[in-house]
Amino acid sequence: MIDLDVILLVSALVLIASIFAARVGSRFGLPALLLFLGIGMLLGDAVLGIQFSDADIANAVGFGALVLILAEGGLTTKWDDIKSSTGVAVVLATVGVAASVGLMTLFGYFVLRLDLSIALLLGAVTSPTDAAAVFSVLRRVPLPHKVRGVLEGESGLNDAPTVLLVTLASSWAAGEKPHESVPVLAVEIVGELVGGVAVGLALGWLGIQLLKRISLPSSGLYALAALGWAILSYAVASQLHLSGFAAVYVCGLLLGNAKLPYRVATRAFVEGIGWIAQIGLFVMLGLLASPKLLSWNDVAIAVAAGLFLTLIARPLSVLVSTVWFRIGWRDKIFLSWAGLRGAVPIVLCTIPLALRVPSSQRLFDVVLIFVIVFTVLQAPTLPWLANRLGLADRGQPHDVEVEVAPLERMSADLMQLRIPVGSKLNGVEIGELRLGRNAAVSLIIRDNEPMVPGARDLIRTGDELLVVTPSHLRAQTEQRIRAVARGGRLAAWRQSAAE
Repeated sequence: MIDLDVILLVSALVLIASIFAARVGSRFGLPALLLFLGIGMLLGDAVLGIQFSDADIANAVGFGALVLILAEGGLTTKWDDIKSSTGVAVVLATVGVAASVGLMTLFGYFVLRLDLSIALLLGAVTSPTDAAAVFSVLRRVPLPHKVRGVLEGESGLNDAPTVLLVTLASSWAAGEKPHESVPVLAVEIVGELVGGVAVGLALGWLGIQLLKRISLPSSGLYALAALGWAILSYAVASQLHLSGFAAVYVCGLLLGNAKLPYRVATRAFVEGIGWIAQIGLFVMLGLLASPKLLSWNDVAIAVAAGLFLTLIARPLSVLVSTVWFRIGWRDKIFLSWAGLRGAVPIVLCTIPLALRVPSSQRLFDVVLIFVIVFTVLQAPTLPWLANRLGLADRGQPHDVEVEVAPLERMSADLMQLRIPVGSKLNGVEIGELRLGRNAAVSLIIRDNEPMVPGARDLIRTGDELLVVTPSHLRAQTEQRIRAVARGGRLAAWRQSAAE
């Protein structure tokens, strides 16, 4: 019999402990994922004695969690921040990963004296960067959009080729001979990635058309629909033997930037789902680990592999991937150091575990040490490095968040926005917004006190504005507000006057 009450009690305690751990992690600049991993190891057989060793379940749960994390990453990433960096990100996610895998395989085989199949697996599982780690750490570092865009785009796309590579390498290590040559396998990997992107684009466009035209009875249903549609893209691509990871990220990216109703509520909801996925994933991986079986030799291999990847393989892969792009040496240094590893390498290790590859448990433990040591080393130093390289821009203005709720019976939309620190809306008069015909700021909430503004009243940082606009002019009204938020009261003067 399953004691549901005990399961709910333990789950609630783990969830609450993980939430407090996330607070501690943010205080010290550490990704919360490491603390979640520690909670899992504390619960495991090394301390409290909870037994968990089912690699098949770990593999299924791990991939499911990665789908949710990538969906959350796509839905919360702003296209304006990454569009100029898409080319570099795609090359890093393909050519960069290939270069890193090759270098790590050579190092593992010739220096660490690993079997060739295990050396290839070590290179394949450690080369991709982790979306959860990149999203959680870099969004707190004030970086230029192009640098953040490269890292976020790379982490969202590089899971796709490496999953296929790790699966093929695991089959080879388990004794199955590959049926295709290396060039054919490379074409197959690229084809799956391109096909996954195509599925994500097609379903993302279709989801936008549907959600724009359907009227749902609750704001929460819009968030559920967006997340469910992104997950659907993963399932469809996987059924077509294409990259589901590329599909879910691209589909989420389209939906998250489509100006759908209740975008802020959707963002908050999927961020919460992303946190739950990270907590569940890393607690489970901590349970799967066996710290008491670790040897000093495993620790030495993990540290040596991590040093080679961080100081040699990653910088060389960045150099090769950016040679055709105009990227300064400061950006290249930061891109090299900011290649954070987290959930992805550990989850990828569950593939050879599930296939019962010899030495797969040792590989899992080595990669676990690798992730812990180098995440602790790299993540807290990123703000310092950004400052030293002159990349940090703490004075850059923050874009205004606009929440939209449809007022169907009036054929109008209610827009709610909060003025963030650094926004050039601060000090602008209501009349200077020039929102257009029949659009108006109906209410300002300042210090929790509502006021009906006049044309000469000033907007202040921290204000919440309620704007009513005809539905067919909503996009134009939002575009004007964002233009003033970025460029001040004189933004697009001639264009606005003409309108």
